[in-house]
Amino acid sequence: MRTTNESDLPRRARAVALRAWKVLRTNWHLGVTAFGGPPVHFKIFNDKFVKKTQWIDEQVYQELFSIVQSLSGPASTKMLYCINLIRDGFLAALFSFLIWSLPGAIGMYGLSIGVASIDQTLPRPVYALLSGLNAATVGVIALAAVELSEKAITDKTTRIAVFVSATAGMLYNALWYFPVLMVISGLATLVFDYRWLHKPVVAIANQVARVKRLGSRKPVVKRRSNEEDRAAIVSGTGVELQERRASPSLNHQAQSYQQQSDLPMADQQGKSAGASASAAENEPRIIPREMRLNFSWKTGTSIIVCFFLSFIAAMVLRSVLPHPAPLLYRLFSNMYLAGTIIFGGGPVVIPLLREYVVAEGWVSPRDFLIGLALIQAFPGPNFNFAVFLGSLTAINNGYSSIGGALIAWIAIFSPGLILVHGTMGIWSAARSRRWVKALLRGINAGAVGLIYTAVYRIWQVGYIDEGFQAGRSLGDDPWWVVVVATSFVGGRWFGFPAPLSIIIGAFMGMLRYAVVNA
Repeated sequence: MRTTNESDLPRRARAVALRAWKVLRTNWHLGVTAFGGPPVHFKIFNDKFVKKTQWIDEQVYQELFSIVQSLSGPASTKMLYCINLIRDGFLAALFSFLIWSLPGAIGMYGLSIGVASIDQTLPRPVYALLSGLNAATVGVIALAAVELSEKAITDKTTRIAVFVSATAGMLYNALWYFPVLMVISGLATLVFDYRWLHKPVVAIANQVARVKRLGSRKPVVKRRSNEEDRAAIVSGTGVELQERRASPSLNHQAQSYQQQSDLPMADQQGKSAGASASAAENEPRIIPREMRLNFSWKTGTSIIVCFFLSFIAAMVLRSVLPHPAPLLYRLFSNMYLAGTIIFGGGPVVIPLLREYVVAEGWVSPRDFLIGLALIQAFPGPNFNFAVFLGSLTAINNGYSSIGGALIAWIAIFSPGLILVHGTMGIWSAARSRRWVKALLRGINAGAVGLIYTAVYRIWQVGYIDEGFQAGRSLGDDPWWVVVVATSFVGGRWFGFPAPLSIIIGAFMGMLRYAVVNA
């Protein structure tokens, strides 16, 4: 006789298969069509999951965007993971990650095998092709930055946050710098929304206005006595004084209006805007049932604690192993560390991986730059660049290329996915708090500003050729500026999808080579 649990197995298997099919049907194409890096991926996800399938609404999307940008690891990968986690749970989220990452990872692995066998210098047409890909990618990312800004900017404060984070990110580069900029942006909106500085500013403005009035006051005219007042009233000249004494409320209103008019116009507008904003913030946020997670903040906290314990153990083990430690373990620890401390997604991972791989002597600078150009033109997450570097590291040191690629892939993706999974449990309990929403509004704006920084940094090294394989600015040749503008305008005003813009950029790169060398 079959037990109840045994009879439930076919039904559960069908339910799991149905959910897997739904995830596959919705996500299958993203890993092979999502070109352009994280900024473009976010726009694709918004169009797909907010506007088309309506798996989440716009506010949940903006909340997730702020969360994934404020945590380390691959930003767009975490966003896709969280959307599927909310929709169908952990297995669906894991399956969507594999669908999303594996196509690009397999492609980068195949390219690493080819790059390992080529000569030191590439043919000139290849450099032209890679430069065209980089230039088109800059245009696509710039377009994504503009469109995300339109959603992230909700008032003057967020507009300033986008501008400041973008410009500050261009001026300096360090591992700790980008997350600090996002935190500062979040604190700025938090302070503004709670009006913590408004009272001191208003008090200072009133004091300054009072000092100005005292400095410009005319000589005091002697006041009339009560008898003179009564005489003026009788004669008809004191009607105004009589009305003011009879209506003390009018006097109070006049004084209030005078005090308000002494303030700067920005403060007056801020008061009215702040009242409406506060009313909006205090409205209860109703989360649809299908957009809620069914695990507690305690589970989320436990996941985060376990991750940091594993991170500490990995770093301690690296330090206590005999020097030099096994190469593949050093590769794992470097990628695990990179995945833990990288904030800002793909554009930030590139200079850090250069330090952790090229500086170690595992991969040559030329091969690194070839991989950099190729990953810009590949669909899926930019963190698949680690597969390329892990494979080359293993090949150059006599190890299995598949082993090196797999170790690098697991090590660099795991920290971000584990952290965001745990954070989603905490977020379920904190998302309705007003201060959390205010904080994330600024973090969101700061993260969007850093996309402009990514545009600038790729622009500065996008032009590569035989004589400067380390890369030069795209602005050194007007043709690449035209390619960037074509990519941007095509997407902005003619609706070109990102893959088409990338293909056009590659074609224009080859066209330049044909014209110059004709």
